[in-house]
Amino acid sequence: MSTRATTRGSHRKRPGHRRHVLVGAAATAVVAVAVTAGVLLTSLTSGPGEDDMAGGTSRTPAVPSASPSSPTKSAQASPSPSKASPSASLSATPRKSSKPSPSATPARSTGTRLAAWPTPTADKPVTTTIEVSGSYDGGLKRFHGSGALGGDGQDEDQGPLFELADGATLQNVILGSPAADGVHCLGSCTLRNVWWQDVGEDAATFKGTSASATYLVTGGGARKADDKVFQHNGAGTLTIENFQVEDFGKLYRSCGNCDTQYERHVVIRNVKATGPGNALAGINTNYGDTATLSGVRIVGDGGRDITVCARFEGNDSGAEPSETGSGPDGTHCRYGSSDITYT
Repeated sequence: MSTRATTRGSHRKRPGHRRHVLVGAAATAVVAVAVTAGVLLTSLTSGPGEDDMAGGTSRTPAVPSASPSSPTKSAQASPSPSKASPSASLSATPRKSSKPSPSATPARSTGTRLAAWPTPTADKPVTTTIEVSGSYDGGLKRFHGSGALGGDGQDEDQGPLFELADGATLQNVILGSPAADGVHCLGSCTLRNVWWQDVGEDAATFKGTSASATYLVTGGGARKADDKVFQHNGAGTLTIENFQVEDFGKLYRSCGNCDTQYERHVVIRNVKATGPGNALAGINTNYGDTATLSGVRIVGDGGRDITVCARFEGNDSGAEPSETGSGPDGTHCRYGSSDITYT
């Protein structure tokens, strides 16, 4: 209405040039309004265009807030390879972090690397038992029995080459042949990097009488054990880790017929056992014993002749204990198929 009134007034006062100027201005305004309306309509009815993906500021922020679950808008927001935006690198982060950490896998599958059998630095004969209180480092010398300790049979009354007081540590020692009755622990003890080249009666015997006694065998290895490697006569818990055994009877045995019996526990982890062998662990279920195994590798036993965990009914009369079963039972023999591998 106002536009027509203006046109008529212009016609009466100034025919000709002014009329053409005003008409041209009005036409320009109409075109501008139409263009603006078209742009607004397009922004309301269509997704982001190429300017949005290139970093335009007028519409890009509105895209994530509209509907995070919309597959159509998520696809449109993805930049082309030639126009990657900062938001693209951020959106890739969750996909990368959702993968398992590569460093976690080797730790579960391989454990601690086992050391090579050492070469003795010197040779030392032992005629009387070496008593250890505190810590004794043998410097990887080879100790072997001589004189009264020079026997290599299965006599249960043989003396040990080393006798450890409660809390003592024996480390970096090689026991050669004859090894007599190896090592005796009178209470809690640690055997670190101890090697038996030819086990005599037993490699080590654990005699602590407290239920809280803890014995640790870490590193090292044993060969040629006609009967037992580790004999557990006392109470408490023995842990055998990062250890290797070859040509053996039993790696661990909870005493089946001692005069005084106890509840005993053994943890065997990251151990390599090379046949021939009889059993890795023997325990007495009637006294509440447990054997927990993990990361065990058995080598050279294609016929599965080595028993992983044998269960016995122990006694204190000195009679030979009877075997009641073998294999995992979730109570006394604690391990699964993934804890034992054969190579």
